[in-house]
Amino acid sequence: MRGEESQGKKTEQGQQALPLQEHYMRRALALAQRGLGHTSPNPMVGCVIVKDGRVIGEGWHERIGGLHAERNALAHCTEAPQGAQMYVTLEPCCHYGRTPPCTEAILEAGIREVFIGCLDPNPLVAGKGAEILRRGGVQVTENVCREECQRVNEVFFHYIRTKTPYVAMKFAMTLDGKIAAWTGDSRWVTGEEARRDVHFLRKRYSAIMAGIGTVLADDPMLNCRVEQGVDPVRIICDSRLRLPLASRIVESAGEIPVIAACVAQEDDGYRRRREALRKAGVEILELSGSGKVPLAQLMEELGRREIDSILLEGGAELNYSALEAGIVRKVYAYVAPKLAGGKQAATPVGGEGIAKMADAWRLENLSICRLGEDIRLDGYLPDKERGAEDVYRDH
Repeated sequence: MRGEESQGKKTEQGQQALPLQEHYMRRALALAQRGLGHTSPNPMVGCVIVKDGRVIGEGWHERIGGLHAERNALAHCTEAPQGAQMYVTLEPCCHYGRTPPCTEAILEAGIREVFIGCLDPNPLVAGKGAEILRRGGVQVTENVCREECQRVNEVFFHYIRTKTPYVAMKFAMTLDGKIAAWTGDSRWVTGEEARRDVHFLRKRYSAIMAGIGTVLADDPMLNCRVEQGVDPVRIICDSRLRLPLASRIVESAGEIPVIAACVAQEDDGYRRRREALRKAGVEILELSGSGKVPLAQLMEELGRREIDSILLEGGAELNYSALEAGIVRKVYAYVAPKLAGGKQAATPVGGEGIAKMADAWRLENLSICRLGEDIRLDGYLPDKERGAEDVYRDH
């Protein structure tokens, strides 16, 4: 390791801070997250170019189809990048897709050293980008801030491996586990700060999924109401197509996409409802089977539409069905310091429930943050198919 990397960057008070490799990679991570909500189904990537201890170029992947982070950083260099170092959160691509390979641009620019946050799980890359750079005479260092770089793209890692959406369940409840009063009233369980945080989650995920029960009870809009927010696709699990034409979701279908997932039926009433919803701008996604919407089949269909992630804002029954189907990867639980009581008051997860506590779904890698008077608890469902490179742990 060169002396400049090992010495670390000093704070204004002269205290030892992060090693330079981590310092510049964390700056690249901050840049990567500026693409939040705009790059799907591509990853979020940030890049910093350093020459003689000075940052001469920065960039990030701003939107799908646009320049990748490396090419953006090179385009914004304030001086010739020849002989410089590059810090990039994800392995540079080496194949032609929507844009040319970034490895070509790096070699053409004369970059002498590249620090990579984590390797790209895409089979078209998967170590090949790093190897091409090495063969071109570039010194390559991998796994700088590896876990942080993987975590920022946990959606991409899941989607590229499974071709199905990354599903995160979100709910808000009182301290005694109620999502509404026994009357059904649920406005509001949590405070304003927690509710605002939900809209940032909606910006993060490509789609929101809810059940028809939630639509009939609350008539929600399910949009994103933050500055520079991106409205997610709205997916309604509605096996019999009961989605009202007068609902806010249907009335806004021309502005924000709506997919009604249902089970194909043959009766005339179903056909009439299907045609009316289609005329209103709702996409009808018919699935095979009987009874409830088959969630595993739905995930495969949505994956084919390049919907890489879903924020599940369903009611208790849909939440239980999603857990039972094994599609949930992450949980966001907002908890308010309130006690609601009520034997019949709804809880976040309904269904038949488990018979033994040993069979409960267990969360791992927990983190907690304070939002006004409320807290948000995040946790991951264990994934037996997940390899060591896909484990995301908070420090």
